[in-house]
Amino acid sequence: MHEIQSSPDPGKLYEDWAAAYGPVYKVPTLFGRSKIVLLDPKALSQFYAKETTVYVGAPSTKRFIARIFGKGLLWAEGESHKRQRRALTPAFSNAALRRLTSVFYDSAYKLKSYWDNELENNPDGDVIEVQHWMNRVALDSLGIAGFSHNFESLEGKRSAIGDAFEALGRAPPTKLSGMIFLLQFVFPWAGYIPTERNVLLLKMKRTMKEIANEMLEKNKKVEESSGGGDKSIIGLLIKAENTSKKGDGDNKLHMTAEEVAAQNVLLVAGYETTSISLTWALIELSKSLAKQDLLRKELLGTNDGHDPEWDDLMTADKYPYLDAVVHETLRLHPPVAETTRMASETDVLPLSMPIITKDGKELTSLPVAKGTHLTSPISCLNRSELVWGKRAKEFIPERWIAGNHGFEESEVIPASAKSIQGHRHLLTFSDGPRICLGRNFALSEFKAVLFVLIRNYSFEFPNGPDTKISIARALLPRPTVEGSQGLGPKVPLRVRKVEAE
Repeated sequence: MHEIQSSPDPGKLYEDWAAAYGPVYKVPTLFGRSKIVLLDPKALSQFYAKETTVYVGAPSTKRFIARIFGKGLLWAEGESHKRQRRALTPAFSNAALRRLTSVFYDSAYKLKSYWDNELENNPDGDVIEVQHWMNRVALDSLGIAGFSHNFESLEGKRSAIGDAFEALGRAPPTKLSGMIFLLQFVFPWAGYIPTERNVLLLKMKRTMKEIANEMLEKNKKVEESSGGGDKSIIGLLIKAENTSKKGDGDNKLHMTAEEVAAQNVLLVAGYETTSISLTWALIELSKSLAKQDLLRKELLGTNDGHDPEWDDLMTADKYPYLDAVVHETLRLHPPVAETTRMASETDVLPLSMPIITKDGKELTSLPVAKGTHLTSPISCLNRSELVWGKRAKEFIPERWIAGNHGFEESEVIPASAKSIQGHRHLLTFSDGPRICLGRNFALSEFKAVLFVLIRNYSFEFPNGPDTKISIARALLPRPTVEGSQGLGPKVPLRVRKVEAE
């Protein structure tokens, strides 16, 4: 377990073990326990389909989630999960997202204005730490679009939540703190040992709770004066709590005050994942300047003086290479590396091909005993050569558009990858009842911001495309240029303005 936790690339470990033991195997965890690792497509399909009912969070995991985030959507299972998700779904409808696209563009252009000022007297460009700015874009976009609150981080205003996330990034886990972190999943008291990371996690919890309560109270007053009808995340949370208090609304949409407060986890989900993905996209495009130029040519070539509408952004028809770059980034760099669940009852998982047990017995399906822990290794599946072919670990956007739109067919999505369910054969957004509720929110923000940045700037590493990138253990794993550990995740890139032709 510690080997996986401390590895710079857990996906590679899982893939090596799969090569040795097959697509379904067992690995030891803590104190003589074990978990089953699933790379078989049929088994994974049923595993995800039965999430929140048969395959649920282990009690130790749920204790940790409840302690840090509360009993919201991330914590809930079964009917509670279904009810909370149903109450929030309208905030992520296509109609709602069409209205929000302008928010994403506004944040991107606000960033552009600051960068333009910085680059005005420097035609050769300047080195900018881009991850810091991607954090600001993501936080301000999420605040306005989801919670009707402008954090003003792009204007340089310090925010308690941004400071809390950055503090976690500057405190990478030591071997001791890593072991203590793992111990709390067996011994809950270990979570209260005052390691630097535990102290910061509890501070982040208090900060998120204070901010969530402040935003809720502010928006309740607005709702009362306007008569309601707000379909944003915050508006729907207020409606769900009011329904619960009155007891006369749609019982399927109510949430308790505790559940409403616990949706502060959406701040983490919406902020961390998008800023990480945007940073990885800029890294990959800085490593391959030819692909960056190809993307820019597409974005400039279709420029009619207007930014794309949401429908054009979300399909691959008008901007196939933009869509390809986004999905290739999400394939190679999923923000969440794996999903682990516990069987709440006995089950049998189907298998795509038989497996041989260590005593030589052939199994065509996998019996799962109640209490068994199972893991879907997302980063491994997304980058596995067994699934995506020999060039699986390379950044090849063309694989998503091979044979179409005038591109030569260099790589295609193989049948083995198509057997993986989930958004575009990726498990980056999970699958089944727990598939990411905000995936289209994230995709439209990702595409809108990248559209503005690549159309207006060129990016490259100051020390060349072979610059080494490692992983910093923040709240979620973040990219960082090697040598910057201890300073927080840093990705400095040379940024130049693209002159209009």
